[in-house]
Amino acid sequence: MKAKECIEIFNTCIRTYHETDDVNTRLNNPFPENSINNILYLKSWIDTVQWHLEDIIREPNIDAAEGMKIKRRIDKSNQHRTDVVERIDDYYIHFFKDIILNENAKLNTESPAWVIDRLSILCLKIYHMKEQTFRKDVDENHIKQCSFKLNILLEQQEDLSTSLDQFLIEVSNGEKEIKVYRQMKMYNDSTLNPILYTNK
Repeated sequence: MKAKECIEIFNTCIRTYHETDDVNTRLNNPFPENSINNILYLKSWIDTVQWHLEDIIREPNIDAAEGMKIKRRIDKSNQHRTDVVERIDDYYIHFFKDIILNENAKLNTESPAWVIDRLSILCLKIYHMKEQTFRKDVDENHIKQCSFKLNILLEQQEDLSTSLDQFLIEVSNGEKEIKVYRQMKMYNDSTLNPILYTNK
């Protein structure tokens, strides 16, 4: 699964979401269940919905109760996102399970899935920054600044894509090891968060 293929799935998902542009739209994943494409599409859907929830919660006059409801939804979404990232890493760990590591194999600062996570967010940034360059209700300076930022995001996407593909080649050659540290989030765990375990 090369970076380009991931980006194509992410962009398809983002475009599909914006057909309704509604955070309550039901996910309709077009890929076979448990396939890597299905998991990547799910990852992008979570990110896309959460992107818009983050917009909504910044409404200056939002009702406090509604704001808290959305905040809790974002919190739940963050946990779901982390779980899906770990599923992507599971895919790569299984895919490369028979690779024999070189004696001097190196580690990477991130696992493949967390690089893919960054690619997913970049696709969202690019989509929405591109939207800004087409606005008719802003001055020329706004368009110019957003166009400049868009070019930086596109360059970042290209560099990150190259890095991911190179990383996976190095893994397949035994030159780098995929080492995964599972996320040990404490705030959602009723046995680790003092607010939760002292208020049972």
